[in-house]
Amino acid sequence: MRTIVSEKGQVTIPKALRDRLGIRPGEVLDFEEHAGQLVATKVAVSDPVDAVYGILEGGRDSDAIVDELRGPRAK
Repeated sequence: MRTIVSEKGQVTIPKALRDRLGIRPGEVLDFEEHAGQLVATKVAVSDPVDAVYGILEGGRDSDAIVDELRGPRAK
């Protein structure tokens, strides 16, 4: 598959390759040169939710946690 480099140095990755490799809008790619070839690799970006998942103590529902933080709710 071929593409043309624009005056700004931009290229369009052909749709068939984007679909096959799972490249989505906003995806981060890392470019390197290996033996005269340009190689792009998807960068694994950590999900901020994954970073904090499981830090709360278990055994309580969200209402109990909110009541503890804010005080009992009016009935």
